[in-house]
Amino acid sequence: MSADGSRLPGSPDFSDPQRAWAYLPAQPREGQAGGPLSGLRFSVKDLYGVEGWPLTASTRAPVPAPGNSVLVRRLLELGASAVGKTHLHEIALGITGMNGYGGTEHPTLPGHSPGGSSSGAAVSVALAGEKGGQVDFALGTDTGGSIRVPAAWCGVAGFKPSKDHPDYSLAGVLPLSPTCDHAGPLARDVTTLARVHTALTGRQLEAQAWSGLRVGLWLPEGWTDRPVREAVEAFAARLEGVGANLSPAVLPEMLDAYTPIVLSEAAQVHREALRQDDPGFTPFTLGLLRQGAALAAAEVDAAHARRADHRELLDALWSRFDVLLAPAVPTPPPLIGQDTAELEGGPLPLRRAVLRLTAPFSLLGVPALALPTQAEYVGVQLVMARGQDDRLLGLGLALEMGGIT
Repeated sequence: MSADGSRLPGSPDFSDPQRAWAYLPAQPREGQAGGPLSGLRFSVKDLYGVEGWPLTASTRAPVPAPGNSVLVRRLLELGASAVGKTHLHEIALGITGMNGYGGTEHPTLPGHSPGGSSSGAAVSVALAGEKGGQVDFALGTDTGGSIRVPAAWCGVAGFKPSKDHPDYSLAGVLPLSPTCDHAGPLARDVTTLARVHTALTGRQLEAQAWSGLRVGLWLPEGWTDRPVREAVEAFAARLEGVGANLSPAVLPEMLDAYTPIVLSEAAQVHREALRQDDPGFTPFTLGLLRQGAALAAAEVDAAHARRADHRELLDALWSRFDVLLAPAVPTPPPLIGQDTAELEGGPLPLRRAVLRLTAPFSLLGVPALALPTQAEYVGVQLVMARGQDDRLLGLGLALEMGGIT
């Protein structure tokens, strides 16, 4: 991409007003013919190493080279074709989509954020079918909500698998936080997510019945605005309509563990750049990295101990519930540059308002599926115990087939 983000190499007719694309080669990287994903096109978040393609992590600072992505290679072997690389919130350390190249804009709401950090990934999926070679699915990453937040705000679906899922390799992906990082796809529908998952795992997914399932509704009072609360409550009512049994679930805010872990690990990943007085990060990103670098080992150890306590709380819930239902975002898409969320419980910094809803499930490594609701650009997340990935996607398929999403 040129310095001002106005052109994409190899495709002068490509229109990218949302600044979603970081790199577009003259021709897609074609998948192997005859594979189960043949005919599908995908975009690659610019944290994944792809041979012959540049990697910037949407920053003007130098970043480590992660090598070539095992997951991208696998998808190509399965027949999908890689169109190009998408922008992200700078080095994946954020939830709005801002970066060193001007940031990405919402696909249909000018002046609004698409969410992040997989901002370009969500936009490339949401605009699929439009002129310009958009995609059937996108590869994103999720460290604290970076698949689920943009999926929710762009009206698409996103899947964060269990931590260390063998079929969603992070090898060849520039890390942010090895403790919390996950790789996963976004698509316009669960059917496409399921097709990708089936191809990767070799296991056919089937729709799962909701009748009799114990659903924990995690909707902390005051953590969302009214439209989001009402959208989640309406989604819950539809689950009851297909036979699920709902009751309230309680979990604490987990940013006391999440933030020190992620910032300290991000600072370690980018330690060479941080040796410079002005490495090229935007001021907000640089401030967070410097904050992480300043954390004492004892502070980080204490955060890991709190993480273990939080894991015990979540594990205890699985004796009472089969699945959790929660908002994926606290408000509809904010304006670009907006840094405060107006919630029913009062104003709160946007970053905290978002992350306290999504970060627990990356921190603790359990699978989560973001789904749109009948309220425009408001998504929910379904969460299950670690290892329940196939069943979770099967439940999403059932809702899609029944017209719930």
